[in-house]
Amino acid sequence: MTLKVGDTLPAATFMTSGAEGPRPITSDELFQGKTVALFAVPGAFTPTCSAKHLPGFKDHAADLKAKGVDVIACVSVNDVFVMKAWAKDQGIADEIVMLADGNGDFTRAIGLDFDGSKFGMGPRSQRYSLIAKDGVVTTLNVEEGGEFRVSSADYMLGQL
Repeated sequence: MTLKVGDTLPAATFMTSGAEGPRPITSDELFQGKTVALFAVPGAFTPTCSAKHLPGFKDHAADLKAKGVDVIACVSVNDVFVMKAWAKDQGIADEIVMLADGNGDFTRAIGLDFDGSKFGMGPRSQRYSLIAKDGVVTTLNVEEGGEFRVSSADYMLGQL
């Protein structure tokens, strides 16, 4: 399956870091009854992800929420401890939910995985953003060829 507008996001369990430590969060908890801006990065601490992608969503969190977004979430094929460290490094508090798709199960299920082995990264997520309303994809922006344009917070704001 390659995800497209109109699709319902598959059931998945991510890991996130809370006050009590790592905890699972299901796709139902995340998406049910909410408008969610989800964006995916190839890897925490990677150059474009750290310099542009995550900071853009942090900087525009209030703007996205003002346009009807209930939750902003970042997903990466990294473990929960890496995602927690990256959030701390980037000054992310509760404005963005940091989701670890450690085994890449969600990423593979939506068909937006790629093989980053030639970069020493193994299986990873393509860079994309989407809006889901009650778990149904209403907007999908997938980058081509390593670009960073259509998955940005600025681009998404123009779509809302």
